Amino acid sequence: MATVTLPTAIQPRSPKGGFRNEPFTGFKNHENARKMREALELVRGELGREYDLIIGGQRIRTEGKIRSLNPARPSEVVGVHQKSGAEHADQAMQAALRAFELWSRIVVGERASLLLGAAEIIRSRHFEFCAWLTYEVGKNWAEADADVGETIDFLEFYAREALRLAEAKTPIQYPGERNELLYVPLGVGAVIPPWNFPFAIMAGMTAASIVAGNTVILKPSSDAPTIAAKFVEVLEESGMPGGVVNFCPGSGATFGNAIVEHPKTRFIAFTGSKAVGLEIHERAAKTQPGQIWIKRTILEMGGKDSILVCADADVDVALDGVVASAFGFSGQKCSACSRAIVEAPIYDVFVERLRERVATLTTGDPTENHNLGPVVNEAALKSILSYIETGKKEGRLVAGGRAVKTEGGGYFIEPTVIADIAPDAVISQEEIFGPVLAVIKVESFAEGLAVANNTEYGLTGALYTADRARLDEARREYHVGNLYFNRKCTGAMVGAHPFGGFNMSGTDSKAGGPDYLLLFTQAKSVAEKL
Repeated sequence: MATVTLPTAIQPRSPKGGFRNEPFTGFKNHENARKMREALELVRGELGREYDLIIGGQRIRTEGKIRSLNPARPSEVVGVHQKSGAEHADQAMQAALRAFELWSRIVVGERASLLLGAAEIIRSRHFEFCAWLTYEVGKNWAEADADVGETIDFLEFYAREALRLAEAKTPIQYPGERNELLYVPLGVGAVIPPWNFPFAIMAGMTAASIVAGNTVILKPSSDAPTIAAKFVEVLEESGMPGGVVNFCPGSGATFGNAIVEHPKTRFIAFTGSKAVGLEIHERAAKTQPGQIWIKRTILEMGGKDSILVCADADVDVALDGVVASAFGFSGQKCSACSRAIVEAPIYDVFVERLRERVATLTTGDPTENHNLGPVVNEAALKSILSYIETGKKEGRLVAGGRAVKTEGGGYFIEPTVIADIAPDAVISQEEIFGPVLAVIKVESFAEGLAVANNTEYGLTGALYTADRARLDEARREYHVGNLYFNRKCTGAMVGAHPFGGFNMSGTDSKAGGPDYLLLFTQAKSVAEKL
Protein backbone atom coordinates (compact mmCIF):
# COMPACT_ATOMS: atom_id res chain seq x y z
CA MET A 1 0.00 0.00 0.00
CA ALA A 2 1.16 3.52 -0.72
CA THR A 3 1.78 5.92 2.11
CA VAL A 4 -1.00 8.51 2.42
CA THR A 5 -0.57 11.80 4.28
CA LEU A 6 -2.91 11.96 7.24
CA PRO A 7 -4.93 15.09 7.93
CA THR A 8 -3.89 14.74 11.56
CA ALA A 9 -0.40 13.44 12.25
CA ILE A 10 -0.08 10.11 14.00
CA GLN A 11 3.19 9.85 15.86
CA PRO A 12 5.13 6.83 14.55
CA ARG A 13 5.41 4.17 17.22
CA SER A 14 6.65 0.61 17.18
CA PRO A 15 5.61 -2.09 19.65
CA LYS A 16 8.15 -2.42 22.44
CA GLY A 17 9.10 -6.08 22.69
CA GLY A 18 6.64 -8.93 22.72
CA PHE A 19 3.12 -8.59 24.00
CA ARG A 20 2.60 -8.73 27.75
CA ASN A 21 -0.65 -8.39 29.64
CA GLU A 22 -1.07 -5.18 31.60
CA PRO A 23 -0.39 -5.92 35.29
CA PHE A 24 -3.24 -5.74 37.80
CA THR A 25 -3.26 -2.92 40.31
CA GLY A 26 -3.01 -3.99 43.95
CA PHE A 27 -5.35 -1.76 45.92
CA LYS A 28 -4.09 -3.04 49.25
CA ASN A 29 -1.11 -0.86 48.42
CA HIS A 30 -1.86 2.45 50.16
CA GLU A 31 -0.43 4.54 47.34
CA ASN A 32 -2.64 2.85 44.74
CA ALA A 33 -5.68 3.24 46.99
CA ARG A 34 -4.86 6.94 47.40
CA LYS A 35 -4.60 7.40 43.63
CA MET A 36 -7.95 5.69 43.11
CA ARG A 37 -9.66 7.93 45.66
CA GLU A 38 -8.14 10.99 43.99
CA ALA A 39 -9.36 9.79 40.60
CA LEU A 40 -12.86 9.28 41.98
CA GLU A 41 -12.87 12.85 43.24
CA LEU A 42 -11.54 14.14 39.92
CA VAL A 43 -14.19 12.32 37.92
CA ARG A 44 -16.94 13.30 40.34
CA GLY A 45 -16.25 16.89 39.33
CA GLU A 46 -16.92 15.99 35.67
CA LEU A 47 -20.19 14.14 36.19
CA GLY A 48 -23.18 15.49 34.30
CA ARG A 49 -21.19 16.91 31.37
CA GLU A 50 -22.87 16.87 27.95
CA TYR A 51 -21.25 14.99 25.04
CA ASP A 52 -21.87 15.45 21.33
CA LEU A 53 -22.41 13.03 18.50
CA ILE A 54 -19.25 12.88 16.40
CA ILE A 55 -19.90 12.23 12.71
CA GLY A 56 -17.09 12.82 10.24
CA GLY A 57 -15.19 14.69 12.95
CA GLN A 58 -18.04 17.18 13.38
CA ARG A 59 -19.82 17.72 16.71
CA ILE A 60 -23.62 17.48 16.53
CA ARG A 61 -26.34 18.05 19.12
CA THR A 62 -29.86 16.65 18.97
CA GLU A 63 -33.15 17.44 20.61
CA GLY A 64 -33.41 13.99 22.12
CA LYS A 65 -30.97 13.08 24.91
CA ILE A 66 -29.65 9.95 26.61
CA ARG A 67 -28.84 10.35 30.29
CA SER A 68 -26.37 7.89 31.72
CA LEU A 69 -27.05 7.36 35.42
CA ASN A 70 -24.94 6.06 38.28
CA PRO A 71 -26.62 2.74 39.20
CA ALA A 72 -25.44 3.12 42.79
CA ARG A 73 -27.10 6.55 43.00
CA PRO A 74 -29.63 6.83 40.16
CA SER A 75 -30.30 10.50 40.83
CA GLU A 76 -26.69 11.21 39.82
CA VAL A 77 -26.19 11.86 36.09
CA VAL A 78 -22.85 10.58 34.80
CA GLY A 79 -23.18 12.05 31.31
CA VAL A 80 -25.75 13.58 28.98
CA HIS A 81 -25.53 12.33 25.39
CA GLN A 82 -27.16 13.19 22.10
CA LYS A 83 -29.61 10.61 20.76
CA SER A 84 -28.94 9.49 17.21
CA GLY A 85 -32.04 8.72 15.22
CA ALA A 86 -32.66 6.89 11.97
CA GLU A 87 -32.06 10.20 10.20
CA HIS A 88 -28.41 10.12 11.34
CA ALA A 89 -27.71 6.65 9.97
CA ASP A 90 -26.98 7.64 6.39
CA GLN A 91 -25.10 10.76 7.55
CA ALA A 92 -22.79 8.58 9.64
CA MET A 93 -22.46 6.04 6.82
CA GLN A 94 -21.46 8.67 4.25
CA ALA A 95 -18.86 10.08 6.65
CA ALA A 96 -17.47 6.60 7.29
CA LEU A 97 -17.38 5.79 3.57
CA ARG A 98 -15.43 8.97 2.81
CA ALA A 99 -12.97 8.22 5.60
CA PHE A 100 -12.61 4.63 4.37
CA GLU A 101 -11.20 5.83 1.04
CA LEU A 102 -8.29 7.39 2.93
CA TRP A 103 -7.95 5.17 6.00
CA SER A 104 -7.97 1.86 4.11
CA ARG A 105 -4.90 3.04 2.16
CA ILE A 106 -2.89 4.05 5.21
CA VAL A 107 0.05 1.73 5.75
CA VAL A 108 -0.64 -0.70 8.56
CA GLY A 109 2.23 0.62 10.66
CA GLU A 110 0.51 3.99 10.98
CA ARG A 111 -2.81 2.42 11.90
CA ALA A 112 -1.03 0.31 14.52
CA SER A 113 0.66 3.47 15.82
CA LEU A 114 -2.74 4.97 16.51
CA LEU A 115 -3.62 2.04 18.77
CA LEU A 116 -0.27 2.12 20.54
CA GLY A 117 -0.65 5.85 21.15
CA ALA A 118 -4.13 5.33 22.59
CA ALA A 119 -2.75 2.60 24.87
CA GLU A 120 -0.10 5.02 26.16
CA ILE A 121 -2.70 7.66 26.97
CA ILE A 122 -4.99 5.22 28.79
CA ARG A 123 -2.07 3.75 30.72
CA SER A 124 -1.08 7.24 31.89
CA ARG A 125 -4.66 7.91 33.09
CA HIS A 126 -5.41 4.41 34.33
CA PHE A 127 -7.04 5.38 37.63
CA GLU A 128 -9.19 8.04 35.98
CA PHE A 129 -10.69 5.51 33.58
CA CYS A 130 -11.24 3.11 36.49
CA ALA A 131 -13.21 5.85 38.23
CA TRP A 132 -15.44 6.41 35.19
CA LEU A 133 -16.29 2.70 35.18
CA THR A 134 -17.09 2.81 38.89
CA TYR A 135 -19.54 5.68 38.44
CA GLU A 136 -21.13 4.65 35.14
CA VAL A 137 -21.69 0.91 35.57
CA GLY A 138 -20.95 0.27 39.26
CA LYS A 139 -17.67 -1.63 39.07
CA ASN A 140 -15.66 -1.94 42.25
CA TRP A 141 -11.99 -1.03 42.06
CA ALA A 142 -10.64 -4.43 41.08
CA GLU A 143 -13.29 -4.99 38.40
CA ALA A 144 -12.71 -1.52 36.97
CA ASP A 145 -8.95 -2.09 37.00
CA ALA A 146 -9.35 -5.34 35.07
CA ASP A 147 -11.57 -3.62 32.49
CA VAL A 148 -9.04 -0.83 31.93
CA GLY A 149 -6.14 -3.27 31.80
CA GLU A 150 -7.94 -5.39 29.21
CA THR A 151 -8.58 -2.27 27.13
CA ILE A 152 -4.84 -1.56 27.03
CA ASP A 153 -4.17 -5.23 26.24
CA PHE A 154 -6.53 -5.19 23.26
CA LEU A 155 -4.90 -2.07 21.83
CA GLU A 156 -1.38 -3.42 22.25
CA PHE A 157 -2.27 -6.93 21.06
CA TYR A 158 -4.23 -5.92 17.97
CA ALA A 159 -1.54 -3.46 16.91
CA ARG A 160 0.99 -6.30 16.91
CA GLU A 161 -1.44 -8.70 15.23
CA ALA A 162 -2.08 -6.22 12.42
CA LEU A 163 1.65 -5.95 11.77
CA ARG A 164 1.95 -9.74 11.81
CA LEU A 165 -0.96 -10.15 9.41
CA ALA A 166 0.60 -7.67 7.02
CA GLU A 167 3.58 -10.02 6.71
CA ALA A 168 1.45 -13.06 5.83
CA LYS A 169 2.72 -15.23 2.98
CA THR A 170 1.26 -18.00 0.85
CA PRO A 171 2.23 -21.52 1.98
CA ILE A 172 4.33 -21.98 -1.18
CA GLN A 173 5.69 -19.90 -4.03
CA TYR A 174 4.51 -21.54 -7.26
CA PRO A 175 7.35 -21.98 -9.76
CA GLY A 176 7.51 -19.14 -12.26
CA GLU A 177 5.27 -16.81 -10.21
CA ARG A 178 5.43 -14.27 -7.41
CA ASN A 179 2.58 -15.16 -5.03
CA GLU A 180 1.13 -12.82 -2.39
CA LEU A 181 -1.60 -13.14 0.22
CA LEU A 182 -3.04 -9.80 1.28
CA TYR A 183 -5.53 -9.22 4.08
CA VAL A 184 -7.53 -6.18 3.02
CA PRO A 185 -10.19 -4.26 4.97
CA LEU A 186 -13.88 -4.91 4.51
CA GLY A 187 -15.40 -1.42 4.58
CA VAL A 188 -17.68 0.33 7.05
CA GLY A 189 -18.69 -1.63 10.13
CA ALA A 190 -21.24 -1.13 12.89
CA VAL A 191 -19.77 -1.69 16.36
CA ILE A 192 -22.44 -2.34 19.01
CA PRO A 193 -20.84 -3.05 22.41
CA PRO A 194 -22.41 -4.02 25.77
CA TRP A 195 -22.63 -2.12 29.03
CA ASN A 196 -20.96 -4.74 31.23
CA PHE A 197 -17.45 -4.33 29.78
CA PRO A 198 -18.11 -0.88 28.33
CA PHE A 199 -14.44 0.01 27.97
CA ALA A 200 -12.63 -3.21 27.05
CA ILE A 201 -15.15 -4.82 24.71
CA MET A 202 -16.15 -1.52 23.13
CA ALA A 203 -12.52 -0.53 22.58
CA GLY A 204 -11.50 -4.03 21.49
CA MET A 205 -14.13 -4.31 18.75
CA THR A 206 -13.45 -0.75 17.59
CA ALA A 207 -9.66 -1.15 17.63
CA ALA A 208 -9.75 -4.44 15.72
CA SER A 209 -11.96 -2.81 13.10
CA ILE A 210 -9.85 0.25 12.48
CA VAL A 211 -6.39 -1.30 12.72
CA ALA A 212 -7.50 -3.64 9.92
CA GLY A 213 -8.27 -0.57 7.81
CA ASN A 214 -12.04 -0.35 8.25
CA THR A 215 -14.04 2.62 9.47
CA VAL A 216 -16.68 2.40 12.17
CA ILE A 217 -20.06 3.62 13.28
CA LEU A 218 -19.94 3.13 17.05
CA LYS A 219 -23.28 2.80 18.86
CA PRO A 220 -22.48 2.33 22.55
CA SER A 221 -24.93 0.95 25.07
CA SER A 222 -27.33 3.56 26.41
CA ASP A 223 -26.32 2.41 29.91
CA ALA A 224 -22.64 3.20 29.27
CA PRO A 225 -22.08 5.85 26.59
CA THR A 226 -19.78 8.08 28.64
CA ILE A 227 -16.81 5.72 28.78
CA ALA A 228 -17.19 5.25 25.01
CA ALA A 229 -17.11 9.03 24.52
CA LYS A 230 -13.93 9.16 26.59
CA PHE A 231 -12.36 6.48 24.38
CA VAL A 232 -13.19 8.39 21.21
CA GLU A 233 -11.54 11.45 22.79
CA VAL A 234 -8.42 9.32 23.33
CA LEU A 235 -8.42 8.20 19.69
CA GLU A 236 -8.71 11.81 18.54
CA GLU A 237 -5.85 12.80 20.83
CA SER A 238 -3.81 9.98 19.27
CA GLY A 239 -4.33 11.45 15.80
CA MET A 240 -7.36 9.63 14.43
CA PRO A 241 -8.77 11.36 11.33
CA GLY A 242 -12.41 12.43 11.33
CA GLY A 243 -14.85 9.80 10.13
CA VAL A 244 -12.73 6.77 11.07
CA VAL A 245 -14.84 6.27 14.21
CA ASN A 246 -18.23 7.97 14.27
CA PHE A 247 -19.67 8.20 17.77
CA CYS A 248 -23.44 7.72 17.67
CA PRO A 249 -25.31 6.80 20.86
CA GLY A 250 -28.92 5.96 20.09
CA SER A 251 -31.76 3.52 20.37
CA GLY A 252 -31.21 0.03 19.05
CA ALA A 253 -34.75 -0.03 17.65
CA THR A 254 -34.19 3.09 15.53
CA PHE A 255 -30.58 4.04 14.88
CA GLY A 256 -29.18 0.56 15.55
CA ASN A 257 -31.57 -1.19 13.17
CA ALA A 258 -31.03 1.48 10.51
CA ILE A 259 -27.26 0.91 10.58
CA VAL A 260 -27.54 -2.88 10.60
CA GLU A 261 -29.91 -2.76 7.60
CA HIS A 262 -28.01 -0.10 5.63
CA PRO A 263 -26.88 -1.51 2.26
CA LYS A 264 -23.40 -0.04 2.70
CA THR A 265 -22.78 -1.67 6.09
CA ARG A 266 -20.18 -4.37 5.50
CA PHE A 267 -20.04 -5.97 8.95
CA ILE A 268 -21.60 -5.79 12.39
CA ALA A 269 -19.58 -6.50 15.53
CA PHE A 270 -21.96 -7.04 18.44
CA THR A 271 -21.70 -8.15 22.05
CA GLY A 272 -24.86 -8.55 24.11
CA SER A 273 -27.88 -10.74 24.66
CA LYS A 274 -28.89 -13.77 22.61
CA ALA A 275 -32.20 -12.15 21.63
CA VAL A 276 -30.62 -8.99 20.25
CA GLY A 277 -27.75 -10.87 18.62
CA LEU A 278 -30.13 -13.17 16.75
CA GLU A 279 -32.23 -10.19 15.63
CA ILE A 280 -29.11 -8.45 14.30
CA HIS A 281 -28.07 -11.63 12.51
CA GLU A 282 -31.50 -11.93 10.90
CA ARG A 283 -31.64 -8.29 9.82
CA ALA A 284 -28.11 -8.43 8.45
CA ALA A 285 -28.91 -11.55 6.44
CA LYS A 286 -31.63 -9.80 4.42
CA THR A 287 -30.09 -8.32 1.27
CA GLN A 288 -31.04 -4.68 0.75
CA PRO A 289 -31.48 -2.91 -2.62
CA GLY A 290 -28.05 -1.86 -3.85
CA GLN A 291 -26.19 -4.23 -1.53
CA ILE A 292 -23.35 -6.05 -3.30
CA TRP A 293 -21.94 -8.23 -0.49
CA ILE A 294 -23.03 -10.65 2.20
CA LYS A 295 -22.81 -8.78 5.50
CA ARG A 296 -20.58 -10.36 8.07
CA THR A 297 -21.78 -10.68 11.66
CA ILE A 298 -19.33 -11.06 14.54
CA LEU A 299 -21.51 -11.97 17.50
CA GLU A 300 -20.69 -12.52 21.16
CA MET A 301 -23.89 -13.38 23.00
CA GLY A 302 -25.01 -14.98 26.24
CA GLY A 303 -23.92 -17.79 28.50
CA LYS A 304 -25.21 -20.17 31.15
CA ASP A 305 -21.86 -21.18 32.52
CA SER A 306 -21.09 -24.03 34.91
CA ILE A 307 -18.33 -25.01 37.26
CA LEU A 308 -18.21 -28.77 37.81
CA VAL A 309 -16.70 -29.72 41.19
CA CYS A 310 -15.63 -33.35 41.54
CA ALA A 311 -15.46 -35.20 44.84
CA ASP A 312 -11.66 -35.30 44.70
CA ALA A 313 -11.30 -31.54 44.29
CA ASP A 314 -9.74 -29.21 46.84
CA VAL A 315 -12.96 -27.75 48.23
CA ASP A 316 -11.40 -24.47 49.37
CA VAL A 317 -9.83 -23.84 45.98
CA ALA A 318 -13.08 -24.73 44.23
CA LEU A 319 -15.05 -22.41 46.53
CA ASP A 320 -12.70 -19.57 45.69
CA GLY A 321 -13.29 -20.10 41.99
CA VAL A 322 -17.06 -20.48 42.25
CA VAL A 323 -17.55 -17.41 44.45
CA ALA A 324 -15.28 -15.22 42.34
CA SER A 325 -16.93 -16.38 39.11
CA ALA A 326 -20.50 -16.12 40.37
CA PHE A 327 -20.38 -12.81 42.21
CA GLY A 328 -17.63 -10.75 40.58
CA PHE A 329 -19.29 -7.59 39.21
CA SER A 330 -22.54 -8.88 40.74
CA GLY A 331 -22.69 -11.75 38.25
CA GLN A 332 -23.08 -9.37 35.31
CA LYS A 333 -20.69 -11.17 33.00
CA CYS A 334 -21.57 -13.49 30.14
CA SER A 335 -18.77 -15.70 31.50
CA ALA A 336 -20.10 -15.73 35.08
CA CYS A 337 -20.63 -19.02 36.87
CA SER A 338 -24.39 -19.28 37.32
CA ARG A 339 -24.41 -23.05 38.01
CA ALA A 340 -22.22 -24.98 40.44
CA ILE A 341 -22.50 -28.69 39.64
CA VAL A 342 -21.21 -30.67 42.62
CA GLU A 343 -20.68 -34.40 43.06
CA ALA A 344 -22.80 -35.99 45.80
CA PRO A 345 -20.04 -37.08 48.26
CA ILE A 346 -19.03 -33.46 48.93
CA TYR A 347 -22.33 -31.71 48.09
CA ASP A 348 -23.58 -30.97 51.62
CA VAL A 349 -20.18 -29.78 52.84
CA PHE A 350 -19.72 -27.66 49.74
CA VAL A 351 -23.14 -25.97 50.09
CA GLU A 352 -22.61 -25.20 53.78
CA ARG A 353 -19.14 -23.74 53.22
CA LEU A 354 -20.46 -21.82 50.23
CA ARG A 355 -23.10 -20.27 52.50
CA GLU A 356 -20.41 -19.27 55.00
CA ARG A 357 -18.18 -17.82 52.29
CA VAL A 358 -20.96 -15.78 50.69
CA ALA A 359 -21.93 -14.36 54.10
CA THR A 360 -18.55 -12.59 54.22
CA LEU A 361 -19.21 -10.63 51.00
CA THR A 362 -20.25 -7.00 51.31
CA THR A 363 -22.67 -5.13 49.06
CA GLY A 364 -22.64 -1.35 48.66
CA ASP A 365 -21.49 1.73 46.79
CA PRO A 366 -18.57 0.70 44.54
CA THR A 367 -16.75 3.96 45.22
CA GLU A 368 -16.19 2.46 48.68
CA ASN A 369 -14.89 -0.75 47.06
CA HIS A 370 -17.41 -3.30 48.29
CA ASN A 371 -17.31 -6.85 46.96
CA LEU A 372 -20.59 -6.34 45.11
CA GLY A 373 -21.85 -3.10 43.65
CA PRO A 374 -25.23 -2.43 42.03
CA VAL A 375 -26.81 -4.12 39.05
CA VAL A 376 -26.95 -1.85 36.04
CA ASN A 377 -30.49 -0.45 36.14
CA GLU A 378 -33.99 -0.79 37.54
CA ALA A 379 -35.14 -3.19 34.82
CA ALA A 380 -32.24 -5.52 35.64
CA LEU A 381 -33.08 -5.32 39.34
CA LYS A 382 -36.69 -6.35 38.73
CA SER A 383 -35.74 -9.15 36.34
CA ILE A 384 -33.18 -10.65 38.72
CA LEU A 385 -35.54 -10.46 41.71
CA SER A 386 -38.18 -12.24 39.62
CA TYR A 387 -35.71 -15.03 38.84
CA ILE A 388 -34.90 -15.31 42.55
CA GLU A 389 -38.60 -15.79 43.36
CA THR A 390 -38.75 -18.52 40.71
CA GLY A 391 -35.61 -20.10 42.15
CA LYS A 392 -37.09 -20.18 45.66
CA LYS A 393 -39.89 -22.36 44.28
CA GLU A 394 -37.46 -24.58 42.39
CA GLY A 395 -34.94 -25.13 45.17
CA ARG A 396 -33.69 -24.20 48.64
CA LEU A 397 -32.60 -20.64 49.37
CA VAL A 398 -29.18 -20.86 51.05
CA ALA A 399 -28.04 -17.24 51.02
CA GLY A 400 -29.26 -13.80 50.00
CA GLY A 401 -32.44 -13.46 47.99
CA ARG A 402 -33.32 -9.82 48.63
CA ALA A 403 -32.74 -6.33 47.33
CA VAL A 404 -30.48 -4.14 49.48
CA LYS A 405 -31.76 -0.69 50.43
CA THR A 406 -29.14 2.07 50.42
CA GLU A 407 -29.09 5.78 51.08
CA GLY A 408 -28.61 6.58 47.41
CA GLY A 409 -31.48 4.35 46.27
CA GLY A 410 -29.22 2.19 44.10
CA TYR A 411 -30.00 -1.12 42.43
CA PHE A 412 -28.40 -3.55 44.86
CA ILE A 413 -29.10 -7.27 45.36
CA GLU A 414 -27.62 -9.64 47.92
CA PRO A 415 -25.38 -12.40 46.57
CA THR A 416 -27.86 -15.26 46.29
CA VAL A 417 -27.34 -19.03 46.40
CA ILE A 418 -30.16 -21.48 45.69
CA ALA A 419 -29.37 -25.17 46.19
CA ASP A 420 -31.05 -28.46 45.21
CA ILE A 421 -31.83 -27.18 41.72
CA ALA A 422 -32.83 -29.61 38.97
CA PRO A 423 -30.74 -29.50 35.77
CA ASP A 424 -33.78 -28.48 33.70
CA ALA A 425 -35.11 -25.84 36.13
CA VAL A 426 -35.72 -22.30 34.90
CA ILE A 427 -32.82 -20.83 36.87
CA SER A 428 -30.62 -23.64 35.60
CA GLN A 429 -31.38 -22.88 31.97
CA GLU A 430 -32.05 -19.16 31.51
CA GLU A 431 -29.41 -16.46 31.67
CA ILE A 432 -30.11 -14.32 34.74
CA PHE A 433 -27.18 -11.86 34.51
CA GLY A 434 -27.08 -11.10 38.19
CA PRO A 435 -25.68 -12.35 41.52
CA VAL A 436 -27.63 -15.62 41.55
CA LEU A 437 -25.99 -19.05 41.75
CA ALA A 438 -27.86 -22.33 41.28
CA VAL A 439 -26.28 -25.40 42.91
CA ILE A 440 -26.96 -28.80 41.34
CA LYS A 441 -26.15 -32.22 42.87
CA VAL A 442 -24.92 -35.00 40.57
CA GLU A 443 -24.03 -38.61 41.34
CA SER A 444 -21.04 -38.94 39.03
CA PHE A 445 -18.59 -37.11 36.80
CA ALA A 446 -20.42 -38.43 33.73
CA GLU A 447 -23.70 -37.00 34.96
CA GLY A 448 -22.02 -33.72 35.86
CA LEU A 449 -20.52 -33.36 32.39
CA ALA A 450 -23.91 -34.08 30.82
CA VAL A 451 -25.52 -31.38 32.97
CA ALA A 452 -22.76 -28.91 32.09
CA ASN A 453 -23.58 -29.46 28.41
CA ASN A 454 -27.37 -29.34 28.75
CA THR A 455 -28.03 -25.68 27.88
CA GLU A 456 -28.38 -23.90 24.55
CA TYR A 457 -25.22 -21.93 25.34
CA GLY A 458 -21.55 -22.85 25.24
CA LEU A 459 -19.43 -19.95 26.41
CA THR A 460 -17.29 -20.72 29.48
CA GLY A 461 -16.97 -23.59 31.90
CA ALA A 462 -14.62 -24.93 34.54
CA LEU A 463 -13.76 -28.26 36.12
CA TYR A 464 -12.15 -28.87 39.51
CA THR A 465 -10.54 -32.31 39.82
CA ALA A 466 -7.16 -33.95 40.37
CA ASP A 467 -8.03 -36.81 38.02
CA ARG A 468 -6.07 -36.60 34.77
CA ALA A 469 -8.46 -38.92 32.96
CA ARG A 470 -11.36 -36.61 33.79
CA LEU A 471 -9.42 -33.56 32.63
CA ASP A 472 -8.65 -35.30 29.35
CA GLU A 473 -12.28 -36.31 28.85
CA ALA A 474 -13.50 -32.79 29.62
CA ARG A 475 -10.99 -31.38 27.15
CA ARG A 476 -12.78 -33.42 24.47
CA GLU A 477 -16.39 -33.40 25.66
CA TYR A 478 -17.07 -30.22 27.69
CA HIS A 479 -18.62 -28.14 24.89
CA VAL A 480 -17.69 -24.52 25.56
CA GLY A 481 -15.49 -22.02 23.80
CA ASN A 482 -13.46 -21.21 26.92
CA LEU A 483 -12.74 -24.12 29.26
CA TYR A 484 -10.74 -23.79 32.48
CA PHE A 485 -9.29 -26.48 34.72
CA ASN A 486 -8.87 -25.92 38.47
CA ARG A 487 -9.48 -22.19 38.20
CA LYS A 488 -12.42 -19.82 37.86
CA CYS A 489 -14.41 -19.51 34.62
CA THR A 490 -14.16 -15.70 34.38
CA GLY A 491 -11.15 -13.48 33.72
CA ALA A 492 -10.06 -14.39 30.18
CA MET A 493 -6.68 -12.80 29.49
CA VAL A 494 -5.92 -11.28 26.10
CA GLY A 495 -3.49 -13.48 24.18
CA ALA A 496 -3.71 -16.40 26.61
CA HIS A 497 -7.45 -17.11 26.46
CA PRO A 498 -8.97 -16.11 23.07
CA PHE A 499 -12.60 -15.48 23.99
CA GLY A 500 -15.84 -16.58 22.33
CA GLY A 501 -18.38 -19.35 22.63
CA PHE A 502 -20.33 -22.07 20.88
CA ASN A 503 -24.02 -22.62 20.11
CA MET A 504 -26.20 -19.66 21.16
CA SER A 505 -23.22 -17.98 22.78
CA GLY A 506 -22.30 -16.54 19.40
CA THR A 507 -19.98 -17.01 16.46
CA ASP A 508 -16.97 -18.05 18.56
CA SER A 509 -15.16 -14.89 17.52
CA LYS A 510 -12.12 -15.49 19.77
CA ALA A 511 -11.47 -11.89 20.76
CA GLY A 512 -7.93 -11.36 21.97
CA GLY A 513 -6.61 -14.24 19.89
CA PRO A 514 -4.54 -14.64 16.72
CA ASP A 515 -7.61 -15.30 14.55
CA TYR A 516 -9.65 -12.27 15.57
CA LEU A 517 -8.42 -9.73 13.01
CA LEU A 518 -9.24 -12.18 10.22
CA LEU A 519 -12.90 -11.46 10.97
CA PHE A 520 -12.39 -7.80 10.03
CA THR A 521 -10.51 -8.46 6.79
CA GLN A 522 -10.84 -10.40 3.56
CA ALA A 523 -8.00 -12.36 1.99
CA LYS A 524 -6.83 -11.43 -1.50
CA SER A 525 -4.50 -13.74 -3.42
CA VAL A 526 -2.26 -12.08 -6.03
CA ALA A 527 -0.19 -14.10 -8.54
CA GLU A 528 2.28 -12.45 -10.92
CA LYS A 529 3.87 -14.49 -13.72
CA LEU A 530 7.62 -13.89 -13.85
